[in-house]
Amino acid sequence: MGLGLLREGVNEVIATTFGNAAPMGIIVRDSEARMVVFRQTHTAGRIEEYGWVVANILFDPVLYVRTAFEDLPPSSFVDITVAGIPMQHLAGAEGYVAFRASVERRTTERLMVRLEPLKEELITSEVHPVNRGFSSVIEATVHATRYLIFRDPELRVWINHHAAIVRKCGGPRELEALQLLLTYIGE
Repeated sequence: MGLGLLREGVNEVIATTFGNAAPMGIIVRDSEARMVVFRQTHTAGRIEEYGWVVANILFDPVLYVRTAFEDLPPSSFVDITVAGIPMQHLAGAEGYVAFRASVERRTTERLMVRLEPLKEELITSEVHPVNRGFSSVIEATVHATRYLIFRDPELRVWINHHAAIVRKCGGPRELEALQLLLTYIGE
């Protein structure tokens, strides 16, 4: 099976494992998919326990921020069975790729996970033009998750940089996501 919904490079998705959702980068190189997961996360533990992950493709900046910092209620997940494996995707997904996930390598901090695509589904064919505000919400979220751990002032500079772009280029949903993100980091 190919990777029609994902492109070469790093694809920003919301990954679901059993009862869990978190923003992740799915790395596609030479038509092979992988991800790097911090070991202390719910995502890492569930990949090791269940052996699957679903890459949810959607364009809701608020959901990217929420899933980076909080757990979603059970009603946010849709149960599916793929290749005989019970899995879940997000109720709001516009498409998804279901993967068998196997840990290729472990370090003290990370898991390197090989992803074997089992099923792709395009739920809606909605088109989303590039929006710098949306992209900056994603970038600010990545920096904010690390900022909460390390409190590195350089990360705060990057959050402020992307916040300015969101304010200039984002629509109402991006502005709502930014406000939520700033609340999570204590501003």
